[in-house]
Amino acid sequence: MKKSFRKAAFAGLALAGAFALAACSSGGGRPDAASTSGGNAGTANTPKITVALITHAAAGDTFWDIVRKGAEDAAAKDNVNLVYSGDADGGRQAQLVQQAIDQKVDGIAVTLAKPDALQSVVEKATAAGIPVVALNAGSEQAFQMGATAYFGQEELIAGEAAGDRLAQDGVKHPICMIQEQGHVGLEARCQGIKNKVPGTEILYVTGTDMTQVTSTLTAKLQSTPDADAVMGLGAPFTVAAVGVVEQTGSKARVGSFDMNPELAQMIVDGKVEFTVDQQPYLQGYLSVDSLWLNKNGGFKLGGGQPVLTGPSIVDKTNAAAVLDSAKQGIR
Repeated sequence: MKKSFRKAAFAGLALAGAFALAACSSGGGRPDAASTSGGNAGTANTPKITVALITHAAAGDTFWDIVRKGAEDAAAKDNVNLVYSGDADGGRQAQLVQQAIDQKVDGIAVTLAKPDALQSVVEKATAAGIPVVALNAGSEQAFQMGATAYFGQEELIAGEAAGDRLAQDGVKHPICMIQEQGHVGLEARCQGIKNKVPGTEILYVTGTDMTQVTSTLTAKLQSTPDADAVMGLGAPFTVAAVGVVEQTGSKARVGSFDMNPELAQMIVDGKVEFTVDQQPYLQGYLSVDSLWLNKNGGFKLGGGQPVLTGPSIVDKTNAAAVLDSAKQGIR
């Protein structure tokens, strides 16, 4: 695991350098989900291609706005017609992949949070000659399904990074709050924390219902007075957790994964200790860019290993620098 992590991290650094040299995005409004973009002229003079980006985005989760912004900026640069869609249900997400196959797109970028539901249709896409890259979730399964690249973070490693930070701070009994049961990446994050802090307890909440999230966490903190930290696995859920901790009078610290402007401000203000940032803008950008590179030169990135975009720890020492980019929707 450590050896492949180093190789993938090196690949990610090399690719980030290429990104810095080549990036040139243009403005314009973003389309609604399942609609088509690409009206802005890109800098590439290559023939226009169509790429489908299909995620497991749940309604109201701002994380996916950042992934999508990165994909749209790459599409504008590369003269790509980007078709975005998403569904949190694995079966319906698989149907969206099938629609992309039927439309004979030139490439598919897909998240694999529910790999069992996606395996058959991803294999069908590759059999049809459509290159597939994976992003954000499913790093362990992506290459087995035939994906040529994976962009994201290895969630177990990210969880262990968070666990190391909690252990450093003397935390013994954190609550790890999972907003989507069965999501392989979220489960791995909590497992990584538990590997470093054995007293970790998992709490399942319904991420699509913020009222349920807050009521469930409130009840948990009231019944668990020795809980000394709450880890949210997404920015909106961590922001909600801060409110619950304040309202219940709990002494628990609050930590997070991922980022949005409100969370970045809470880190600056000292209400959240840290977040593990997987840099989702890069996940969207590199997924689209890699499919364009594949179409125009046959390039394949990562050498069969994940290209890691995280984990990157953001805390009070560097949150102010990150806040501006978060406000721009790229963190």
